[in-house]
Amino acid sequence: MMASTISSPLITHISWGRLEVDGYPPFKDAKVFPGGAREWDWRETGTRHNPGIQPGDVEELINKGAETIVLSKGIWERLQVCPETLKLLSARGIAVEVLQTEAAVQRFNELRESVPVGGLFHSTC
Repeated sequence: MMASTISSPLITHISWGRLEVDGYPPFKDAKVFPGGAREWDWRETGTRHNPGIQPGDVEELINKGAETIVLSKGIWERLQVCPETLKLLSARGIAVEVLQTEAAVQRFNELRESVPVGGLFHSTC
């Protein structure tokens, strides 16, 4: 895959129930990717805390050009990641980091400076 020349927007704030991305209204949960961001609506893929982030949740990030993906587990790390999601990312050659939400935001903001990065951010538990 060719590297994207479009960077991902900066995440400027994270607190319980609120994620702020430069140029967008506040989100509760967000998908952030090269060139944009939007609300992450778990109902789209049937995501729940357990079994966690679904393969369908990361497909949009891949389609938008992310070559590295940061997945947040929530402030209290209650959100899991389905094994199928990690298998999909591995099969597509996508680097993935799974971190507690505040750490995920920090890592995402670091990565956005150098690689096409996408992320899923859960701002509560």
